[in-house]
Amino acid sequence: MKSWRVWLLAAAVFFSLAGAAAAAEFDEVLARGELIWAADQEGGGPHVFPDPVDPRRLTGFEVELAALIASELGVKPRFQQGQWDRLPLLLGRTADCVINGIEWTPERQRDYHCSRPYFAYALQLLTCLDTPLDAFGTLAAMGPRGRWRVGVLTGSAAETTMRSRTDLEVDVIGYDGTIDSLEQVASGVLDAAVMDDCIFNFYADRFSRLRTVDRPFAGGFYTILTAPNTPRLSAAIDEVVGRLIADGRLKSLYDRWDLAGRQQMLLLRDAAEIPAARRKSIGELCRDTLPLLLRAAGMTVLLSCASFPLAVCIGLSVAVGRLYGPPAVRPLLAGYVEVLRGTPLMLQLYAIFFLLPKIGIALPALAAAILGLALNYSAYEAEVYRAGLRAVPLGQFEAALALGLSKWQALRHVLVPQAVRIVMPPVTSDFIALFKDTSVCSAITV
Repeated sequence: MKSWRVWLLAAAVFFSLAGAAAAAEFDEVLARGELIWAADQEGGGPHVFPDPVDPRRLTGFEVELAALIASELGVKPRFQQGQWDRLPLLLGRTADCVINGIEWTPERQRDYHCSRPYFAYALQLLTCLDTPLDAFGTLAAMGPRGRWRVGVLTGSAAETTMRSRTDLEVDVIGYDGTIDSLEQVASGVLDAAVMDDCIFNFYADRFSRLRTVDRPFAGGFYTILTAPNTPRLSAAIDEVVGRLIADGRLKSLYDRWDLAGRQQMLLLRDAAEIPAARRKSIGELCRDTLPLLLRAAGMTVLLSCASFPLAVCIGLSVAVGRLYGPPAVRPLLAGYVEVLRGTPLMLQLYAIFFLLPKIGIALPALAAAILGLALNYSAYEAEVYRAGLRAVPLGQFEAALALGLSKWQALRHVLVPQAVRIVMPPVTSDFIALFKDTSVCSAITV
């Protein structure tokens, strides 16, 4: 009986401390003297981006908004960098709030506290000047190259909207940055892109070869995310946003950034209340995520089985060339191996997918991923097969030559078959490593 009372008292103390910690969260911000807000400066303007004059300094309308909110709370703002689609994961860890063009969705409302809306957006379809895409409805039919390839920002409302349109003949390609999709449209890799209208308006002069298609559609609101267990901080931010709207400072901010301040105020006036969201059941979560997981598993198998044989062929050729090729070629092959082994796989994928289109070589994402994996692992296979060839006793090569075989016949019929058997264990390990490294290909939209 005494033990039961002790455990009950301990539980009461634990839950009271947990409640006090949640309630004191805003007090911790005040005591710290800083409001840590998270955003992705790689996402670009007009939200948050490096100042062209001084790249060490951030600018953007949300940078100024964060400063206004922090000032109203009596603290200083401090920026925390993060990848855009993973920013909410920073809440409660390294950031107090997220201010970075986060669109309100029922799922975000369910998992986090969404502030009063502070910006109204709409989605805009855009394409190249010479692309035969004159209306949004054109996407319902096949394009000149088959299904339309449309770029979106990963995790954005544009991605959700376009993936839900099963009536359209489109392949939706997700990118980690909006500028990436704009560049891919301009280079002809993509047929079109869909993004928030304010983003394209900001970059319209820079991408003069692009044009809008039809009017903006599927509007929504930006909201500030805070952790669900910070009710006092969330309420304080809501109150500040309301004051900024009421006293006109938010309108002035939008006017400075050419964001149609008057129209924004009209749209935000009736958007103070955000509807509550229903939590999904386990069955609904499984139903929604299982098809995606199965497609991802299939893509992993496809990338592995397509790239590794190519890597083995290239690697074996490089190994043979380094050992038995012309003296002038051997240093070049050695440099090939050292460069590919000494640079990250992601850097190589970025170079193939994003840099080659700038010189007129545009590869689809799947082809770029297969080529990048094959080239990267060919360097490792070259070293493996070079060791395997050296492991074959030299006398066998000399005996083959003495029997009248040419050097290449001796390699083909005597040395290489034995080397292949010798290197099977390390080659198998490399295949397993490549199988896991296919996840890096998500950086180029695969």
